[in-house]
Amino acid sequence: MRVLNREIFRLALPSILANLTVPLVGMVDIAVAGHLDSSAAALIGGISVGSLMFDMMYWNFGFLRAGTGGLTAQAYGREDWDGCASYLKRGIGLALLLSILLLLIQWPFQKLIFVFVHCSEEVRTLALKYFYIRIWAAPATLCLMTFRGWFIGMQDSFSSMLTDVTVNGVNIIASILLALGITGTSFHGMGFIGIAWGTVTAQYTGLLFACCILLVKYDVIIRRHRRTKAVLSRSEARMDSAVSDGAPENTQHERLREFFTVNRDLFIRSLCLMAVYLGFTAISARFGDTRLAMCSIMMKLMMIFSYFTDGFAFAGEALTGRFFGRKDKPAVSATVKWTFIWSMGIGLLFIGIYSIAGIPMFRIMTSDSSVIEASRAFIPWLALIPLLGCPAFTWDGIYIGATATKEMRNSNIGCVIAFFAVWFLGWILLKPEGDGKVHLLFAAYYAHLLFRSLYQTIKYRTVILDVIQK
Repeated sequence: MRVLNREIFRLALPSILANLTVPLVGMVDIAVAGHLDSSAAALIGGISVGSLMFDMMYWNFGFLRAGTGGLTAQAYGREDWDGCASYLKRGIGLALLLSILLLLIQWPFQKLIFVFVHCSEEVRTLALKYFYIRIWAAPATLCLMTFRGWFIGMQDSFSSMLTDVTVNGVNIIASILLALGITGTSFHGMGFIGIAWGTVTAQYTGLLFACCILLVKYDVIIRRHRRTKAVLSRSEARMDSAVSDGAPENTQHERLREFFTVNRDLFIRSLCLMAVYLGFTAISARFGDTRLAMCSIMMKLMMIFSYFTDGFAFAGEALTGRFFGRKDKPAVSATVKWTFIWSMGIGLLFIGIYSIAGIPMFRIMTSDSSVIEASRAFIPWLALIPLLGCPAFTWDGIYIGATATKEMRNSNIGCVIAFFAVWFLGWILLKPEGDGKVHLLFAAYYAHLLFRSLYQTIKYRTVILDVIQK
């Protein structure tokens, strides 16, 4: 078990460190906007709305990372190096096709977003400036999702971390320099649009960095894939005798079908999660400005623990896929056990942190006393979120590694139903007033996490352990 736990930490810690750099980018962008000469409030609003547009756009393409990671991990486990290379190639190809689609639909997309997002005309104008520049980073952004998944599937979360740190580090530096200029030179900065160009620069720098890692670290796999490509293309039937001993029959056609089936299921999953988060935001917007601000901050704080538990989920994904591909049932079972032990350990730690420091954390996020006072009644919801969030997030990693995406998709369809069922039934039966409405909303959010956790716990043995061939 010591070796397994060492592997879990080897894979989890780089992902955790990479996750911790993500909030810095948003904070720096807002800080840069706040120090420009124009109206700081409008500029910060433009950054916030513009970033929200990309969050909503890219959320739905998270399957590029997850699908590539799970399939690659299984190919790695059965030492199918050609399969590893094929999944990266297909992932990059799909990412480029989707990025072209995003570039084509950018105008109707922004029109649709502003049907739901209401802001001042000045903020809207700034958000659109930001959007129309940053959208050109779409090819790099989607390709980087594929690379992150592939690195994790190859049991190499360190390369994934280096790529993320490179992207986020360049983003911070480039946004500052391009927006504010370079002291002592003739370049005085581009102002607000420099922040957007900084993000574009960072994404393509990260993509170049990931390609360099691929060429240097995985050159053997690339060359082997090129040598075997001609042989594999002659006849799918002959592939059966070309795979390594103990590997499943897996023709090029079957790989392609599996790739699109997995990514289809994960895309539907992303849409379901987006429905829950949009529903949460839309409902909280009806509670007035103070409660809306409180709910928004609460959601941000609820997700802090996920920066840590996601690291263990990624480790569980990589190791589960590796042992699943190797058909090592005891190793899969042990991986699930110890991944949950470490993830829930982090969850228990954050229950204590949220319970003790919930209000101080709100004070860090806002100086508005009315928002802070409104949050006091809801701190128990914040404190208990890791109890349901940790299992849900950890199971996601396990199911992705085992490519049990059909059941994962079904669990997320069910969680959408659970969220809206609790909200609407509670509204009809309880007729809540005041804070009762907010309590009901958090209960609905908890219901969606509870359904995900229970469904995947119940299905674990039959859809993962029992399908591993001895």
